[in-house]
Amino acid sequence: MLRFLIMVLTSVCFSCYANKPIKPLIHELISKEEFSTYKDVGEFIDASPKVTIVVDSQPEDIEEYGKGVVKSLTGSDCDRDGKMDDNATCNAVYVKLWLKYKR
Repeated sequence: MLRFLIMVLTSVCFSCYANKPIKPLIHELISKEEFSTYKDVGEFIDASPKVTIVVDSQPEDIEEYGKGVVKSLTGSDCDRDGKMDDNATCNAVYVKLWLKYKR
């Protein structure tokens, strides 16, 4: 009975971990050769993939363009996770890569 319980608990634990996607390390996504082509963080951000998200329209947007207006923002995905990153995140990714490749 104890052996059966351990097997059940083990399979439950493994299935919990199996459902969580593993995020690759940033240096696995951006090679040293690619990183060395950027002269600074601004160039790194500009070269990062772009992501567009839909945001709520402001009252002035609706007033100017009508009720059906859709507002979107486009920004950089510096850590390559499919989500738009803010400036602090992009800077942190750049510093991690710099520490990994330039030291």
